[in-house]
Amino acid sequence: MDDTADTRWKTDPEAPDATESAAGGGGADDLDRRVAAAAMRLAAGQGWRDTGLLAIARAAGVPPDVFYRRFPNRSDTLAAVSRIADTAVLADDAPAGPDESARDRLFDVMMRRYDALLPYRDGLRSVVRDLRREPLTALAFSRHFGRSMAWMLRAAGVEADRTGGALLVAGLGAVQARVMRVFLEDDSADLSRTMAALDSELRRAERWAGALRRRSGRASPSEAQTTPQSVGEAAGEPGSASAG
Repeated sequence: MDDTADTRWKTDPEAPDATESAAGGGGADDLDRRVAAAAMRLAAGQGWRDTGLLAIARAAGVPPDVFYRRFPNRSDTLAAVSRIADTAVLADDAPAGPDESARDRLFDVMMRRYDALLPYRDGLRSVVRDLRREPLTALAFSRHFGRSMAWMLRAAGVEADRTGGALLVAGLGAVQARVMRVFLEDDSADLSRTMAALDSELRRAERWAGALRRRSGRASPSEAQTTPQSVGEAAGEPGSASAG
């Protein structure tokens, strides 16, 4: 997709007048919401590969100079979708219950994130399908994706900044990549298929973590229970960007 091969700037007549808001009146969060909605709407209608940056700017009603400062690359528009989902999760900073395991907390956090991604699902389906043909965009987005997973761990009370945190992030990324495929096709009213897949993947991570600890002699079988390390140690593969 050549983002430079666009026509002369012209605002989408159906888009709201966002000049004042995008320039700072509505703030960065408002700009993210406008651009994410426009990008996913266009991707759903015409495919991600055929959605250029200026087309997104026009559909969002954002002047190109303002758009450029925050979204200079295609990966940055995908990052806007991730930021919206992340902030929705982080805004609900309820303390964890005393009996909640790390797995339970991660389940709650990730399901809240999927709920936040629901309005963008049709567009994300197109992105996931087309992104494999855009390796540079996928690579650039992986940095944003890793940052999102790190904050989801923090939201679940799992410290992602200590030694070994990168492994935890990779592990949750691997879980997210697998569950995302289910989420994109989940037509149940309550996302029950997504919940089942997420629960299965987190339990799978828990089992692998226990097996690895026992094999390495770091813990006895009775000690192999859910810990913050479970997700990272059980991944068995690096996290891959899933466009969400």
